[in-house]
Amino acid sequence: MINHRPAYHFLPPAGWMNDPNGFIHHRGIYHLFYQHNPAGAYHADIHWGHARSVDLVRWQHRPMALTPSPGGPDQGGCWSGSAVVAAGRPLIYYTGVSPQTVCRASGSDDLDEWTKDAANPLISGPPPGFGGDTGDFRDPYVWRAGEQWYMVMGSRVAGEGGAVLLYRSADLLAWEYVGPLLLGDPARREPVWTGTMWECPNLFPLAGRHVLIVSFQDWARGDLLFPGYFVGDFDGVGFRPGRPRVLEYGGCLYAPLVTIDASGRAVLMGWLMEGRDPAAQRAAGWSGVMSLPRVLSLGDDETLRIQPIPELAQLRGEPFQPAPQLLYPGAANPLRDVGGDCLELDLTLTPRGATAFRLRLLASPDGSDGITLRGDFSVGTIAFDRPDSVAADHPARLAAEIAPLPAERPLRLRVFVDRSVVEVFVNERVVLSTRVYAARPDSLGVELLADGGALAIEAIDVWPMRAIWDE
Repeated sequence: MINHRPAYHFLPPAGWMNDPNGFIHHRGIYHLFYQHNPAGAYHADIHWGHARSVDLVRWQHRPMALTPSPGGPDQGGCWSGSAVVAAGRPLIYYTGVSPQTVCRASGSDDLDEWTKDAANPLISGPPPGFGGDTGDFRDPYVWRAGEQWYMVMGSRVAGEGGAVLLYRSADLLAWEYVGPLLLGDPARREPVWTGTMWECPNLFPLAGRHVLIVSFQDWARGDLLFPGYFVGDFDGVGFRPGRPRVLEYGGCLYAPLVTIDASGRAVLMGWLMEGRDPAAQRAAGWSGVMSLPRVLSLGDDETLRIQPIPELAQLRGEPFQPAPQLLYPGAANPLRDVGGDCLELDLTLTPRGATAFRLRLLASPDGSDGITLRGDFSVGTIAFDRPDSVAADHPARLAAEIAPLPAERPLRLRVFVDRSVVEVFVNERVVLSTRVYAARPDSLGVELLADGGALAIEAIDVWPMRAIWDE
């Protein structure tokens, strides 16, 4: 049986996992909570799972943090939210369903034990004009600015676009509705369509500006799910945003959550959705995996720079380092001696006449299995190979899967392969992630190809990656 379960990404021992929740750095320990169904690999009866780590690489599973309470405001599930520490007291703010409300729980100092607030729900539903007929109002994200506490909520306007709603509080218990922080325009298709429902908002300071991350959803067509962001300025009442941008390409990462750690780093983790059908997920007994943690910074052009955390280097085995060379169309594969399903690759490439490059991963010897990352220098795009039917079926979704190829040369690719997960970082400007399920046990090959002319391989480093779990 082929093992598709990732070896160095975080996931629970079994069952369903989706959004990261309550991601926080407290007393030198990173705590990650997450949407979890421990009973099976399907979305139902959502709990909050919990894990902790000192380095964001190796994780320790902890007791369940939140469980739905029969007859309570969260009897339908404990949905997404965030965590803060106020006067030394850890607090979780989360979504109770159904209906969708804001609830709170107080934690022990080690964040292992949680007590739900007797006043729940703190906010019983969206303000008038928001939420639509299903009362969409979820994913509280709480932070402090000066002496004031703020909260943003994801919502929508019926028949219109998504919405982020702003609240404030002096005591973290009574919350005043300030107004809509930002509203989506479903008629606007450029530079990116932002759908008809906004989920999992994050608003945080970065390099003197503020970044609002939102997960865009098409309410009418639930298969449009991708994260975007706005860079702007927040004054405590309003947010003046720049243009919307895609946060990550590939159609895989969703519901990302950011924490500012003790060193001041903005660290992001997100849910990497499955590409298998529900029956295969149930049969495997697990579904969903977290992305590798990413460090965010802000470029001079006010776009995000995204890097994998440097702590991942501790998982590297012995490197494979072929000499720099020119690769021509039809030449021997310079990575023919590399193989495996748990790898990190660091490639520096410059076109010397090449119109495109192709990087094949998890490839079978006969070429029938695997996935290809194609960078097209001639049109300036980079993407994983996809069936042509995606374009006709959902053009807006395709726009979130085909990324712009950064113009800077040389081109640096950081590629992480972990059985059914592939994540690619391009010049710190573009990230693509996908899921791939090898059909053959010998689908372990790596191949680099040049099209249209010579490709200068200025540097290659390949490492086997160690597992973070006992296997």
